[in-house]
Amino acid sequence: MKKSFKITLVAAFAIFSLFSCGKVGSKDIEPVATPATEEPYEENPIATPVATNDLQIESNDQMQYSVTELRAPAGKITLTLKHVGKMEKIAMGHNLVILKPGTDISDFTLKAVEAKNTDYIPASEKAKVIAHTKIIGGGESDTIEFTIDQKGTYDFICSFPGHVSMMKGKLIVE
Repeated sequence: MKKSFKITLVAAFAIFSLFSCGKVGSKDIEPVATPATEEPYEENPIATPVATNDLQIESNDQMQYSVTELRAPAGKITLTLKHVGKMEKIAMGHNLVILKPGTDISDFTLKAVEAKNTDYIPASEKAKVIAHTKIIGGGESDTIEFTIDQKGTYDFICSFPGHVSMMKGKLIVE
């Protein structure tokens, strides 16, 4: 009986010591003061895109576009896609395809897998495409010009196989 009491007492003391070591009131640990005027750090602050007829967007080796929303006034639009990664297009190629409203993106991308020779734009789906860049690899860019006169929201995607799950966005024409 005395032995189990000693073990219980030692265990209780050990637990007490563990919980009291990091106590703010302890003499060994001083609380860190944070200046009240310090602003929180934001790596990529979110800003509302400005409507322009000269659109710039980047893609990278992590299967991402630099933005998921583009804005342009109705009319003639110039769009430049720049691949800022290093991987070749055979492994990490990207394009940007602007689709007409109502296009089934899943159906389009399933058909695109078989359209390697046409930059993953399937011939059977060309009527659903407003405009598209060519497939580009790291360090490359492509600029296209097209016209959208109808105000509205248009989906854009990368049709390289497997990329649409992470590489998609909206073009809002005002």
